[in-house]
Amino acid sequence: MTALPDLADEAGARFHLAALYRLIDHHFPSTDGIYNHISLRVPGRPDDMLIKRHHLLYEEVTASNLVVADMTGDLDEGSEVNRPGFVLHGAILRARPDLNCVVHIHSNPGLAMSAHGGGLRMLSQNALRFYRRIGSHPYEGITDGPAEGPRIAAALGTDNIAVILQNHGLAVAGRTPREAFERTRDLIIACETQLMLEATGAAVIEIPEPVCERVARQYVAHDAGRGSADWPAWIRRLDRLDPGYRA
Repeated sequence: MTALPDLADEAGARFHLAALYRLIDHHFPSTDGIYNHISLRVPGRPDDMLIKRHHLLYEEVTASNLVVADMTGDLDEGSEVNRPGFVLHGAILRARPDLNCVVHIHSNPGLAMSAHGGGLRMLSQNALRFYRRIGSHPYEGITDGPAEGPRIAAALGTDNIAVILQNHGLAVAGRTPREAFERTRDLIIACETQLMLEATGAAVIEIPEPVCERVARQYVAHDAGRGSADWPAWIRRLDRLDPGYRA
């Protein structure tokens, strides 16, 4: 089995980020056209992030056409980077040096949950990944002003791994593209499951708090141990379905 490119350099980071764009597109195609984005900190350059060109669909993103944006200043309008994406991703990555990859997505389950007054409930195993690890940020309009970025980062706090952007969508973060993908996948499944259950009108089974705490710890241990084993499997599947991301 061929080893995957190392995430320790920019070339490897481009490979893994391009793969993540395509995987998100295959799993959750309601990405609102060109108006969503995923970022990855450039290895060894903590103030720089890789992100897609604004005009590209996820299915058009490749390792070579990702662009580098400097998060420390204002956006260079000639860089082809979406300004709301620059504000949101830059704020999170600057505030959380422990995180390197951010997914912002407008999937239908996430959009519905973002307007749900009760928030995410612990109704499924997928939801437990976010037990006491998900924040919420009120809707302020299109995220194009630099002042809102720090408020989104504050909603993420120091320990959360996701933020529900009210009436807008989701932002999910991880140390690696693999971690960001699995967390995004679990959050969207958790949102969809909750909405489907609530739509039935039937009584639901809430997971008891001690079990929530135990499973949340299990997720942390899994991610620190054998959790990365699934990423090569997703890459193999992507190579069968859509290998163009490697270009």
